[in-house]
Amino acid sequence: MKLHELSPAEGSVRESKRIGRGHGSGQGKTAGKGHKGQKARAGHGQRPGFEGGQMPLARRVPKRGFNNIFASEIVAINVGDLNVFEANAVVDIEALVKAGVIKKACDGVKVLANGKLDKALTVKVNAYSESAKQKIEAAGGKAEVI
Repeated sequence: MKLHELSPAEGSVRESKRIGRGHGSGQGKTAGKGHKGQKARAGHGQRPGFEGGQMPLARRVPKRGFNNIFASEIVAINVGDLNVFEANAVVDIEALVKAGVIKKACDGVKVLANGKLDKALTVKVNAYSESAKQKIEAAGGKAEVI
């Protein structure tokens, strides 16, 4: 078999509709556009979201507040969640993902003070609450900001 002998499977490719080519084309007179109306006119077309003059969905739905598109998404974990690691382990973002504590880091990870830490760990994340830092250091660990 050669490249020029290749052809698509039978029935998988449809002939293109040749609009506006007279009566012999099978699309005579109105060329498949029906009779009059907005869609029969040349250059017709509406903007995305146009609903024929009806109030569009985007304007019917109530809106409240402000959504900051530039906000950074910080994943919060608690000090108590760090007990899954062995003593003296280095806990960074990759280790947190691997252990299943977080799904993904987004824009950063912050450790909060809820819970109790039983082991000395070296924790390397983007941010800590002041009391979380104290709890990590009280357990004999280090809280490093990356």
